[in-house]
Amino acid sequence: MLPNFIQEEAQNLTEETSLKLVEKIECENITTNLISESIATTYVRQGKGGNPILLLHGFDSSLLEFRRFLPCLATQNETWAVDLLGFGFTERRINLEINPETIKTHLYYFWQTLIQKPVILVGASMGGATAIDFTLTYPQCVEKLVLIDSAGLVKQPIAGKFMFPPLDYLLTNFLRNKNVRQSISKASYYDKTFANLDANNCASLHLKCPHWNRGLISFTKSGGYGNFEDKLSQIEKKTLILWGKQDKILGIKDAKKFKQFIPNSELIWIENCGHVPHLEQPEITANQILKFAK
Repeated sequence: MLPNFIQEEAQNLTEETSLKLVEKIECENITTNLISESIATTYVRQGKGGNPILLLHGFDSSLLEFRRFLPCLATQNETWAVDLLGFGFTERRINLEINPETIKTHLYYFWQTLIQKPVILVGASMGGATAIDFTLTYPQCVEKLVLIDSAGLVKQPIAGKFMFPPLDYLLTNFLRNKNVRQSISKASYYDKTFANLDANNCASLHLKCPHWNRGLISFTKSGGYGNFEDKLSQIEKKTLILWGKQDKILGIKDAKKFKQFIPNSELIWIENCGHVPHLEQPEITANQILKFAK
């Protein structure tokens, strides 16, 4: 369940899929080896049967980005979506750094606590880099891998070098700006009408969480996810690469590189689609994954 103050904000949502997913959000205190305290972790579970599917969202996002996509998958498979450590509505502990290592460790303990079966791991954008990292470290937890317009083939950004007071808080406040977020939203879609008020509200709800900016600063200071090119050949899991043909955020070159570097992989283009196929073409994208799951 979302905190009360988030629930009040969620009343501004207008799309039926958004409202329904908010109602399904649950919270579990996950014990890890990272800190002595548990971490209140938000997730959604829907559907039954088949191999469980686990969805990982993108940078500065939340599980709400799967609002149109998750119900399509849940018609045939047990489907989970989780807010990664430092993101979404999952608790941000001020005594815990946010970096790729802590993110995948927290994700492992979430999997161990609630799922405990090999999953079809689906990562979108930054979540794709998380999925790659997780698969390489915990292959026993992953049945198959799906990358949706995935990060993981670029050098670590230099922004972390500038994340010191007061520039760090100025940069995060810049990301909080409604006009900035609207511009990012429009750039993510091929059909700009998808960047509507409901989409902006979904993309901004988690900004109300305590220490949102601290989590973002900590992750950026860590350097985030770098280039996995030299490790992709180690992925033994069957991999499906889904890519929006009109992606203006990451472009389309990396799609072919992932196909080249991951041994047992297949690339499928999603037509008339930008960086977020799971939002812009949810049924088509879900059908490809359900077919792959079988």
